[in-house]
Amino acid sequence: MEKKVKLAEQKADLVYLNNTQQNLGRDKEYNGQKRDSLVARLRTGDRAAAVELVDDYYQQIYLFMRKLGHDRQVSEDLTQECFFNAWHHIGQLKDGKALNGWIYRIASNVSRLHWRRHKNKEVIGIEDLEKPYSGKGEPEKMEQTEQLEHLRAAVERLPMKLRETIILHYMQQLTIAEATEAAGINQGTFKSRLNRALTILRKNIK
Repeated sequence: MEKKVKLAEQKADLVYLNNTQQNLGRDKEYNGQKRDSLVARLRTGDRAAAVELVDDYYQQIYLFMRKLGHDRQVSEDLTQECFFNAWHHIGQLKDGKALNGWIYRIASNVSRLHWRRHKNKEVIGIEDLEKPYSGKGEPEKMEQTEQLEHLRAAVERLPMKLRETIILHYMQQLTIAEATEAAGINQGTFKSRLNRALTILRKNIK
């Protein structure tokens, strides 16, 4: 009897995993088609598509600017500048699959240009490095909070180039290919910077 129950559970788990993989595949395909359609409309000068681009990416880019150390007002200004540049250079984007990396590349360039113009301006700390509630008790939650504070402080101390790799890949959740495009460097260089950043972080948060 127990064997039958275990087999039934295993079968159910396999069905669930297969369905999950199929759903993820469909979601990925749908998102790819949506981006292709959006880019095609943007390239024709469709204003509604521009509004859709802003709706899809505004919060992501704003938070990216905050994590790069810009204050709230500057982050809003730079985010708007990012979309202004995207609209005027949409002809450079040929493939919807590259949209993520492309929009972050523009945002990164806008941020770097701002820092070059304001070399003596203070870098603001990362404010939104939070962990979702896990259902743990107060001691565990306090320990998590302390660990996150150590991690946040360690990320803030990284040189900007290394900090950017951590933010792009881990905080903004871009793939290595998208993050590499956003950083404007080759994949080997990006991975090297990422490894250096992780090595420093491991040493600093022990």
